[in-house]
Parts: sequence; structure tokens; C-alpha cells
Amino acid sequence: MTPLIIALDNMNCSQALSVADTLDPLECRVKVGKELFTREGPEIVRQLQSRGFDVFLDLKFHDIPHTVAQAVLAAADLGVWMVNVHAQGGLAMMKHAADRLREGHYDTRLIAVTVLTSLSQEELNASGIPGSLEAHVRHLAGLTRDAGLDGVVCSAREAAMVRETAGKEFLKVTPGIRPAFAVSDDQHRIMTPVDALAAGSTHLVIGRPVTRSDNPMDAVRRISEEIAAG
Repeated sequence: MTPLIIALDNMNCSQALSVADTLDPLECRVKVGKELFTREGPEIVRQLQSRGFDVFLDLKFHDIPHTVAQAVLAAADLGVWMVNVHAQGGLAMMKHAADRLREGHYDTRLIAVTVLTSLSQEELNASGIPGSLEAHVRHLAGLTRDAGLDGVVCSAREAAMVRETAGKEFLKVTPGIRPAFAVSDDQHRIMTPVDALAAGSTHLVIGRPVTRSDNPMDAVRRISEEIAAG
């Protein structure tokens, strides 16, 4: 299956479905984030699933363990392919959610956000977290592995380090991916699709280079060709 996940961000239901209707669910998955889900609710997930798409519900849950577990189960009941929590919520929070998914025999993948790709080293330290950004990502990836989750969201620049820490099969879902024909926008820790996969990424989250293209499916195919050419 394709490693590409297209982020349907900064749009409403009509806009998201308009983009989705140009895409082939055999060639990419889609991501629904906070803005789209808050505007449109579970119905946007159902609409995308009815078109054949696997949906990554990117809501980054972070709360007390019981609340997060219940939210994760609600996402799983929607039939989403993948959902995420914040690793900063701690071992008990993550483990409780993972355990509840297993007990319910759900197929939904559960991953945790390490450090947002928009954060720089200086911003991380200014938020009260000492030490290097890389060391913090490594720590959170290890915590996520110990909690029994399927993987993490991290920068592609940290994918090799996460693979070292948590193993090859551990999912490394990497935003901040920019194909050769795109600009970097507002994310600092970016990488091309080819370099990201070589570094250990298992899934690539790509938004504006596809969704703002005049022909989104053509952009997806150009990215796939870029990957195939290696």
C-alpha cells in the first residue's frame, strides 16, 4: 500500500470532498485534522470512507487516561484506519488507550505525536523542556513503544533515530514532507519523500503541494514517480 497520506487541512467539507474526488484511494490515504473535524464532525470521516479512503484522524488527544481512551475508542468505532494521541500525555495515558483498543479487537492503528514539526530547538527549550530536540523525540518514542502503541508522528529527520530506538516495524509517520517541486511553507524540519523513506519513514503526510495543486491527482502521481525514481 502507498505510504502517501494527503492532509485535508484548512478547508470545509465541500472543499475536502472536492479534493478527495480527484484522488484515487488506491494511491493515497487521507488525513482529517482538528480544523476539518471541528467544522464538519464525524460525517466528513464517513463521507471519505464511502469514497474508499483509509482515514487518519489527526486529533492529537491529550487528557486524563480514561478520557483519552474513550476518545480513541470513539474514533475506532468510526472505523478510522489510524488515530493519534500526544506522547507528552505520559505512559499511563498511552497504555490505557492501547490496551482498550486491543481488548476491543479493533484494527485501528494508534500512534503518538512526539515533537511537532513546526517547533524549533529554541521554541522547545522556551516551553520548559531542556536538552536537545532529538533527545526529547528519542525519549518520547521509547515511551510510546513501551506503552504498546503502533508508532509515532515525528520529523523525517528523526525517523532513523526512532527506528534505532523502537524498531523497523514501529510506524514513523512524518509530516513536513515536501516534494522537489514544492516550497517549505511554515514547517522547519522538512525532507523530500525519497530522503524521508530512505531515513526510515513508513508514511508520508503531504498537504499543500497536493491540495493546492490545480490537479491534485497529478501531484500525487508526480510524488509517486519521484519515490519510484529514488
